[in-house]
Amino acid sequence: MKCSKVLSLLGIAMRGRNLVSGEFQTLEAIKKGTAMLVIVAEDASDNTKKLFHDKSSFYEVPVVDFGTKEELGRSIGKDIRSALAICDPGLADAVVKQLNQK
Repeated sequence: MKCSKVLSLLGIAMRGRNLVSGEFQTLEAIKKGTAMLVIVAEDASDNTKKLFHDKSSFYEVPVVDFGTKEELGRSIGKDIRSALAICDPGLADAVVKQLNQK
């Protein structure tokens, strides 16, 4: 259940233009400081996961592994996505709250 709530929040973020997706745009958002939360697909390659965890740690941006590449892409109306960044603090908090609920 929490999975679908998170995915619908990602869709809302996308429609509100508060989300960037794809490796290049996500890295740009991390470096520019606009990323409030980075989400990496659980089935992303080990190199991709390491890249985003390292960059996010360096720039002090929270990062979570969640969902599959297909789920992340579908939730924002695009093809598969291995990484995306939420650029709105309120939406980022809402996603984190959903992920922390057991």
